[in-house]
Amino acid sequence: MGTYFFHLRNGEDVLLDPEGRRLEPGSIAAAALSEARSIMAADCQMGEVDLNQNIEVEDSAGQLVHRVSFADAISIIRPHR
Repeated sequence: MGTYFFHLRNGEDVLLDPEGRRLEPGSIAAAALSEARSIMAADCQMGEVDLNQNIEVEDSAGQLVHRVSFADAISIIRPHR
C-alpha cells in the first residue's frame, strides 16, 4: 500500500491534494475515475461541467502514475431526434 495524491488540473492551474490517500496500486485508476466523476456530479449541480480537466495521481516521490481526463470519464448520450 502506498500514498497517492489526486491533483486536479485545469490547463495550467493545479489544485493540489495535500493529504493523499493510502491505496493499493491496483486501485488507483478506479479511485481517480471515481474522483473525476464526483467532481463532475457536483459541477452538474451548478449547471456547468468543464471537460478540459484532469485528475493527475502522483506517488509519494512526486512521480505521475495515472491521469484521467474528465472527457474520458463519462459518455454523453444525446437524445434521438
